[in-house]
Amino acid sequence: MDLKPGDKAPAFKLATDGGGEVSLASLRGKPFVLYFYPKDNTTGCTREAIDFTRLAKKFQDLGVEIIGVSKDSTTSHDRFKDKHGLKLMLGSDPETKMAQAYGVWIEKTLYGRKSMGMERATFLIDKAGKIRAVWRKVKVDGHAEAVLAAAGEL
Repeated sequence: MDLKPGDKAPAFKLATDGGGEVSLASLRGKPFVLYFYPKDNTTGCTREAIDFTRLAKKFQDLGVEIIGVSKDSTTSHDRFKDKHGLKLMLGSDPETKMAQAYGVWIEKTLYGRKSMGMERATFLIDKAGKIRAVWRKVKVDGHAEAVLAAAGEL
């Protein structure tokens, strides 16, 4: 699935860190950022989460929620948040249903071996549940700032 700006965000319901739950329905009426990342406590994923955390207050001032999503368990998310002082919600998608709905569960090649994995991608979704911006194959440096700038235009 190749989601693009203007498309309706696919419905989802995920368990989150801290024993919580988040769904598209629960976010109705507020804009939010969904960022998909491969794995807790890996170099790029940690830098990306720290960057979003560093800007969390600015997102909050805009009324924009930040939700990171990976295959990792909620227990792993809890440890990841505690270890790095993260100030954002982390959703667990162990069966990759949400990742598939958003088109970010893709075939990857590493050292000549193909396998399925999470594409680093971000979606900015407005309060009506429409996708306003999409970033695919994200490079971490400057990404959180670019998403914040786009969120400021909602």
